[in-house]
Parts: sequence; structure tokens; C-alpha cells
Amino acid sequence: MTRTFLGAAMAAVLAAGLASASPSLAQPPPFPVGFKTSQITTNGATIHVRVGGKGPAVVLLHGYGETGDMWAPLAADLARDHTVIVPDLRGLGLSSRPTGGYDKKTQAGDVAGVLDALKVDKADLVTHDIGNMVGYAFAMRSPERVGRFVLIDAPVPGIGPWEEITKNPLLWHFRFGGPDMERLVAGRERIYLDRFWNEFSADPAKFSEGARVHYAKLYAQPGAMHAGFSQFAAFDQDAIDDKAILAEKGKLAMPVLALGGEKSFSLTMAAVMRYTASDVTEGVIPASGHWIMEENPAATVKIVHDFLDAKPAARP
Repeated sequence: MTRTFLGAAMAAVLAAGLASASPSLAQPPPFPVGFKTSQITTNGATIHVRVGGKGPAVVLLHGYGETGDMWAPLAADLARDHTVIVPDLRGLGLSSRPTGGYDKKTQAGDVAGVLDALKVDKADLVTHDIGNMVGYAFAMRSPERVGRFVLIDAPVPGIGPWEEITKNPLLWHFRFGGPDMERLVAGRERIYLDRFWNEFSADPAKFSEGARVHYAKLYAQPGAMHAGFSQFAAFDQDAIDDKAILAEKGKLAMPVLALGGEKSFSLTMAAVMRYTASDVTEGVIPASGHWIMEENPAATVKIVHDFLDAKPAARP
């Protein structure tokens, strides 16, 4: 099977317990010493948040198969001139795992609650995978709170060619469900997650063994796989919600950077976002599949930081 996320046919689509791993497995890299962690209770969930740096605020939202830990290299770079806010999505990582609320409209409320608790009125957004969907729901409902928006390598439910994208067999997990799905993967979380880390990488070796051990332990926590499956199970409702808010409010007006991995969504990310944003810059992370922070963190950091620091274009 091709490791290109959408294949050629769609190219145009812990915390102390984990610290006990041996030094050779000490990945992903840690956040800088100056970052502080907190648990923010809001909107029916308790969200684990890392905050560091000083300057204009930027929120980093992770996706499935990872947690906010994925952002450590970017957070370290941005913290030189930004206040960097890195939540774990509800149900994932070290955030709480409520029984519901995995639709992205509700999780947009989680983001709003985190910003309110931190007394941040406005922030840039940098998002990946399911984080794209949560960030989009937030930006559409609170555009006045978003300066610039970077979306990386995943579509948005209900937007553009969503239905065609979801037919790709590599996205079988979007419809993986039924009464036995959790029992099937219980105790086999690493086997399940390896499929994503391998198939969606340009080079699976770039997703290190240390990172795999780290994330597999987090996803093996009680209720974590149920919460992950719930993120996917909400996609149909997300598509309905996203179509409705776009029809109601029209396209996003803030500057948007749509980034795809060269061996994954590539320029398809920009094609998707032009359906729902009026100021879209396209970009590609070279020599990377879906897992941009593992496969080419240096390029990702530079492209994102340059975009966030770009001055507004002069009006004619």
C-alpha cells in the first residue's frame, strides 16, 4: 500500500509515568524549561495546557495519534517572541475524558474557555489533523479572536471535496466502529497506532521508536481509545455544523496558511481551504508525509514562524 496519505489518485486530496523510559526513548523532545503546565476546567472538560514564552499569543492544536507534545520544537522556537499555548484536546493526552462533546463545535468552546482562563482575547492558530477541525470551528464562530490561521495536512468536515476525500481506503478509520472496536484494540494500542504512523509517513523511520512508545502509553490510558474513536464518530455532525456555519457567516477573512506534507496532502490543503477562506497562502513541507513535526520539523518551524510574523500586505 502506498504511504502517500491520499495516494496518487487523491494527490489533487504522562507525565511522570512516562518519564521512566530509558534516555534512548526520550522522545518527543521536551518543552523548554520555562513552560508551565496547568489543568483548566471549562465547558464540561478539564484541559491539560502548556504555556510559555512572551508576546502575541499563538495556540497550537494537535491531532489524532499524538498529543500537544508533538509541538515541542515549534513551541520552543515561537516562545522567543510569542506566548505559546498548547492544549491537549479533550479526551486525549492528559486532558479529561468526558463521555461526550467530541463534535468540533463543542471543542471550539474548549479553546475559547482556555483562552478566557488565560485572559487572552486574541491569538493566532496553528493546527494539525483533527486540530484543524477544532481550530476551524473556533475560527468560524469567533473570527475576531483569531489573527492568523495555519492548518496542516488534514481536511475539514463538510468543506470542499470532503465526501470524495473520505472515500479513500487509507481513511478506513473514519468509519471504524461498532460495539467491539474498543475490545479489538485493548492491549493492542501500539499495533493500531503503528498503522497510522507507518502508512501516513513518507519514511516511517522518521517517526521514532521513542515517540511511538510515548504516544502508545498515553493512548492506552483508560478511556483514551474510546475518546479517540469519538473524535471520528463526530465527523458526520461536524460536516453538518461546518456547512451550516459557512452558509451563515461566509468565508474566513483572516490570513490562512494551508500546509500539506509533500508526500501527503501537499497543495490539496490549499485547494480545500479556498472553499472556505478568502486569503489563502499555500505551502508544502518537503520530504514529509502527514507527520510533519516528526518528519521535517525544521522546515515546518521555519514556514510557520515566517507566516505568523509576516506583515499585512499593503492595500492598493
